[in-house]
Amino acid sequence: MTTPEDALHQARATYEEHVRTCRQCYVDTVPCAVSKHLLRIYNNARRGQMRPNPAVR
Repeated sequence: MTTPEDALHQARATYEEHVRTCRQCYVDTVPCAVSKHLLRIYNNARRGQMRPNPAVR
């Protein structure tokens, strides 16, 4: 199982790689739908890491 830190780093790396390799994202200033989705995943992982951990029941 991956740790939250690993998930955050993986989400960021995936997003950054897509922006570099996607023709639409690289040439245009408007991100494509996949880029928006990957950024949303990264932001959710970042927010999840910032939240305090709930008590385990």
